[in-house]
Amino acid sequence: MTTNRTFTMLKPDSVEKGNIGAILEKINSAGFRIVAMKLTQMSNKDARNFYSIHRERPFFDELVSYMTRGPIVAAVLEKEDAVEQFRLLIGSTDPAAAAAGTIRKLFATSISENAIHGSDTNENALIESRFHFSEEDMF
Repeated sequence: MTTNRTFTMLKPDSVEKGNIGAILEKINSAGFRIVAMKLTQMSNKDARNFYSIHRERPFFDELVSYMTRGPIVAAVLEKEDAVEQFRLLIGSTDPAAAAAGTIRKLFATSISENAIHGSDTNENALIESRFHFSEEDMF
């Protein structure tokens, strides 16, 4: 199943370093259309709910702390095969292993501070988009 929408978050490290514009430029240049976007800050409860799939993992509390330490940019993007195409654009979770020119290669500093989130499946893209946006928010 393919979809034309995916979800992304520019993580606190990207916002703190002033990389919002540069990352959005990469997204736009890759042919994605932004259908919803907001600057927001996740509460502890929101971060725990959003990342609940990782609740049993040893890094869960560190992840929640990282994602709540500052503002994020949440966005819904549109393009044919959006999930797959966006995963290619952002690159490997480990920036050292990410392909040249990918967002994580350019802007991430470590596996734990990897600059950006991208949905990994079409189903998760829908769930994650709805976590941050209502249907009325998406244009």
